[in-house]
Amino acid sequence: MFFAAPLFITVLSVLILGEKVGGLRWSAIAIGFGGVILMARPGTDLFDWAALLAIAAAAAYALAMISARQLGRSETASALAFWGNLVFLLCAGLLSLIFGSGAFEGATHKSLAFLTRAWVTPSPHDLMLMCACGVIAAIALTLLTQAYRLGEASIVASFEYSSMIWGVLYGWLFFHDWPNRTGWLGISIISAAGLFVLWREYRAKSR
Repeated sequence: MFFAAPLFITVLSVLILGEKVGGLRWSAIAIGFGGVILMARPGTDLFDWAALLAIAAAAAYALAMISARQLGRSETASALAFWGNLVFLLCAGLLSLIFGSGAFEGATHKSLAFLTRAWVTPSPHDLMLMCACGVIAAIALTLLTQAYRLGEASIVASFEYSSMIWGVLYGWLFFHDWPNRTGWLGISIISAAGLFVLWREYRAKSR
């Protein structure tokens, strides 16, 4: 559901930034999102209320990237990334104050139980992994911000679908997971849609 973000980014790029998106590009983005839905194989377990959390996260992420595109006209990528990470830190601190004591534990829904669990002191190994994630996320946010500063949001958004490919690679390397035929079909659709958008942009600039 989070991969609705490129679609949200495209919509917001038109409404907020005034970027022009042709019908073919809209179609390619919609087809790419269709590939995501195909891979998710929606059923009764997926489309419960918890799916709304992922959709809300996608919408918030899209708004953040559109803001980066707007603010990038006067601010550097490093400054935007710094303030973005600071907001993440403040929000995480607020949530830890609310849920860290375990006062809200006992939820039967897995997603809610995960979000409201009490504080657990990480082991040294887990702490190192968390620090590594923080460094990687900071670098990634800087690069993402720079991309949205320099390129049209609706075009850069197409690259968001490549995360699905990296997910497959990392799933195989770290968890020994491998997509089935439906998964590969979805990946093919997503990749084709993204490449089509890039090809259309190349053709438009080469004229």
